Amino acid sequence: MNDRWEASVKTSVRVFGRRTKMIKILTIACVLAFSGAAYAADTEGTVGPDVVVFEIDDTEYWGESGGVKAYSIRTESCNRGDEPLSWISNGNQHPVIAQNIYRVTLPAAGTPVEHGRIEMLGISWLKHGFLSVNGSSCGSCIYPPLGGSQLGIGCSDPYGAGLNGSQSGLGPRFEVNAFTGEFIDNHSSPSGNANLAGRINVKASDLIDTADYAYFIEGHYIAPDDAASGNSLNNASYQEATISGNNLIPSGPTNEGIQGIYAWQALDPAVTVREVVVPGEGLFIIAYKVGDNDDGTWHYQYSIFNMNSHLSGRSFSIPILGTSVITNESFRDVDYHSGEPYDGTDWAFNVDTVGGWLSWSTETYATNTDANALRWSTMYSFGFDADSPPEDAIASIGLFRQDGPPSVQVFVQAPADNLMPLFSDGFESGDTSGWSEVSP
Repeated sequence: MNDRWEASVKTSVRVFGRRTKMIKILTIACVLAFSGAAYAADTEGTVGPDVVVFEIDDTEYWGESGGVKAYSIRTESCNRGDEPLSWISNGNQHPVIAQNIYRVTLPAAGTPVEHGRIEMLGISWLKHGFLSVNGSSCGSCIYPPLGGSQLGIGCSDPYGAGLNGSQSGLGPRFEVNAFTGEFIDNHSSPSGNANLAGRINVKASDLIDTADYAYFIEGHYIAPDDAASGNSLNNASYQEATISGNNLIPSGPTNEGIQGIYAWQALDPAVTVREVVVPGEGLFIIAYKVGDNDDGTWHYQYSIFNMNSHLSGRSFSIPILGTSVITNESFRDVDYHSGEPYDGTDWAFNVDTVGGWLSWSTETYATNTDANALRWSTMYSFGFDADSPPEDAIASIGLFRQDGPPSVQVFVQAPADNLMPLFSDGFESGDTSGWSEVSP
């Protein structure tokens, strides 16, 4: 089977001496999981408008207040589709632009062993598009019939870092359904400190200029006609940036159509990345790595990025053994700001040795509609140590809103094997000589 696709009924064979176990990797949740960046990065089709972030090549530093620094990013978009994209200033038929900053901690030897991780450092409010200039930076531009109210086929449009940080044009994320591309007209305005309001907010203490860290910036477009055409999974791109004083200086090429979470894998080939589609809805991306601590324990590190799921994430659960000893738990989210209504309470951590799970979770939607769910264009990170080596297993991402499936599953490595037998003796021909079933 092509390694880009791992459907819910894909099977794998593992050999234990002379015994063979057939296992079901992903179960009846009808989840699709994908290895590598191919699904999100590919142009998803030529039908309809298809906006991508073509280039990220500049940032703006706006100042610091209370230990928090403010930034914005220049983004240049391109319409890779075969129809013009709506770019109407008033109303809700134009793109909105999210901006994000990540940090990758690089793996290093020593005591204790540092296995590396990726964390989201800051997010912006959304720049609302108001005019397209229809340039030719990304190819041969077919000038659209409605001029600046559309982005033509093959046309580009730059929004400078200063423009993307202009507070009068910034609206909150909570007013947007990233899966459908719908958002509220007459958006709210950011509040708070004059330097920080609505821009990417990053703690100054998180910007450490040493060789142990690498930094990445990301632009992410949401547009209603792009989403309606089914072309919304290649709308985020990332680029590395270096620290120079208070500035973040973009370096290297823009990774078009590839989300920032993939930067971890780009720097560390030991990282695995999988993409998980919510049936009939949006996309989550999980990256993970397991490393030996050289002391009888292993470190498990996971990050989950919500690309465009309006249902959002409420919990993350990993199988463990009933005898597992879990230590060194960690959780990292990202701070909302400037009047965004969401609760920033960290997800609660729970170890259930009887049920064989450890999990992080926030409140349910029924309890608190503004709970700290994993919402679109945000990434949360999770880690722990366990005294059990890694096994192939199925983890669960519980969903927040209630108008969809309760959860989606993804194939990972974990301290316990919870994979379900798919075949038993007597399969097909009835000749059982070559078969034996081994249950977990």
